[in-house]
Amino acid sequence: MNNLNSILIEGNLVRDPLLRSTPKGTPVCTFSLASNRFYKQDTGFEKEVSFFEVETWSKLAESCHTLGHKGRGVRVVGRLKQERWQGPDGKPRAKIVIIAEHVEFRPDFSDKKDSQSEETKEDLAAAALAAEEELDTSGLVASEIAEEPMVETMVF
Repeated sequence: MNNLNSILIEGNLVRDPLLRSTPKGTPVCTFSLASNRFYKQDTGFEKEVSFFEVETWSKLAESCHTLGHKGRGVRVVGRLKQERWQGPDGKPRAKIVIIAEHVEFRPDFSDKKDSQSEETKEDLAAAALAAEEELDTSGLVASEIAEEPMVETMVF
């Protein structure tokens, strides 16, 4: 029986997403997410920033690479994965990565693009197609299969 391993996090992209491929050609997109937390201290409010690495696979990876850019707001639903390896000094190393199963982008109101431009409409159409398209998982190992990838643009 699997234990519960689920995370929901919101924040902003720290850098532009990086798209790579596995040796079998499966797209993998990675990006960093900064999440802010505000809390009250004796003298006023304090800000705490946490940074997280996020990994997406297959059509979700392609959509995240297309729609994401530094500073854009994003909501990620996924699971935590611990990666372990041996460092060059022989000491064991580890890091926690979020494997995204669902990604939502906040509307992009930057000066770079008009929100009603053709490029934005094409991005939304591509995201909708990627979310609806069935994945051909034949020939992939279990770790390369992203379960039900979804990309949405949130409207506030």
